[in-house]
Amino acid sequence: MFVRAYLRASTTEQDAQRARAQLDAFAAERGLTIAAWYVENESGSKLARPELFRLLEDAHPGDMLLVEQVDRLSRLTAGDWEKLKVEIASRALRVVALDLPTSWMMATKTPDEFTSRMFASINAMMMDMLAAVARKDYDDRRRRVAEGQTKAKEAGTYKGRPENVIRNAGIASMLDKGMSWTQIQDATGCSRATIAKIAKRAA
Repeated sequence: MFVRAYLRASTTEQDAQRARAQLDAFAAERGLTIAAWYVENESGSKLARPELFRLLEDAHPGDMLLVEQVDRLSRLTAGDWEKLKVEIASRALRVVALDLPTSWMMATKTPDEFTSRMFASINAMMMDMLAAVARKDYDDRRRRVAEGQTKAKEAGTYKGRPENVIRNAGIASMLDKGMSWTQIQDATGCSRATIAKIAKRAA
């Protein structure tokens, strides 16, 4: 069984590799070897994630997609989650998440077709539930942040997010050297809006 591990963190300040040892240990306990790693710093609320879709493009029927938690795979809206599930199903991938014990059976050869179908159905239902919980958590946190910012603005104490001075100086230097915005994004993981702001500042 070809195991493809997916690691994700939301920002460049977070360590996307944090769960690598846990995934390795899980695979080793089952006599499996992780043959390919896909790592990125992108929000789970976005469907457009280059490394996740590179994994899907590389995958063959029967391969395993291994993640630490379902929310590493999805904090998507219901509509985008359905689109991602279609992509996964079209490639006949087995999705296994460490926080979803019902998926662990997918990491072994199931004894018969009935058992396989039963666990696949239960697993799909549980994944839908956890994906919905992950999205709710994402929406709740965004709402709380917005409420906090509103209160701080009303009190005159809101200062906004601290600037990443070192990173931004590096971006300015790359722009001076004539690097393209895409090259800078690949090197730093920042958004095009950030590059545009720094480019405008330097103009």
